[in-house]
Amino acid sequence: MATNPPAPRQIRLAKDRRSLSLVFPDGAAFDLAAEYLRVFSPSAEVRGHGGGEMMLVLGKERVKILDVQPVGRYAVKLVFDDGHDSGLYDWGLLRELGDRRDEHWSYYLERLSSAGVERDPEGAEPAAPYDVLSAGSKATKTDDSSGSSTRD
Repeated sequence: MATNPPAPRQIRLAKDRRSLSLVFPDGAAFDLAAEYLRVFSPSAEVRGHGGGEMMLVLGKERVKILDVQPVGRYAVKLVFDDGHDSGLYDWGLLRELGDRRDEHWSYYLERLSSAGVERDPEGAEPAAPYDVLSAGSKATKTDDSSGSSTRD
């Protein structure tokens, strides 16, 4: 049985709720836009029920993350302001979404172009990765708007 990669030592929801910051134990740090996380959701709605190509999710340029809910010691559930709240983002998926962000985002933009769809020019591009936020021995979920944090 494959083991899930280590939990991020920090998970932070931005004040504007448009990005999720992650820092992993090896120092890898990512700032993942809510739009990016939404269009690459692990839910069956996006990934499909029987495999094959993912659904092309449109119009999520301004989507926000309302809540980040821990699921055991292996994942988080993201609740978006468009009502989407299915799909669990396990540590392996979050790491992959960070590590391969540019590749995934280019693929998404190519699919939009092939479908003849343009992103809303007023919508923000996904934030670029950044350096390490802060150290910690366990995953911490912080909501910058309240200043509260939760240890798992």
